[in-house]
Amino acid sequence: MLAAGAVGLIAMTAIIGYQVFGRYILHASPSWAEEASLLLMIWYVFFAAAAGVHEQFHIRITALENAVSPAIRRPMRWFVHGCVALAGLSLAIWGSELVRLTWDHEIPTLGLSRGFAYLPLPLSGVLMILFSIEHLLRGDPAGDLDDEASAD
Repeated sequence: MLAAGAVGLIAMTAIIGYQVFGRYILHASPSWAEEASLLLMIWYVFFAAAAGVHEQFHIRITALENAVSPAIRRPMRWFVHGCVALAGLSLAIWGSELVRLTWDHEIPTLGLSRGFAYLPLPLSGVLMILFSIEHLLRGDPAGDLDDEASAD
């Protein structure tokens, strides 16, 4: 998933470079470049967010987590993954609604449905839910509680 995000970032950078080259060297900027790069950015950012949930490199406050005992840390991490799953559910529900409302509108320069631009919202929301459930079902949401418990 991160590799696809990297490819999207590289493609977006290439498109923007082509647009700048066209504008300042050829004096003919392609009309589709800005919308295409924006579309790629939306797709790779939302899938990178889902990958962040999978890899657990999303934002969290570790100072509090490290200050409490492992017995408190476990329910705290369960709560965090539950909140992330709820955020994913919100993305899935409201993102689906946004896709539905915009599917019949076209991005003129690309000839694609505007809903296609918003499709990553519900897809990444579902992935976030699945990844959060995976962490919860493993019984050890952070994967390192046993090491910390033996160190205490």
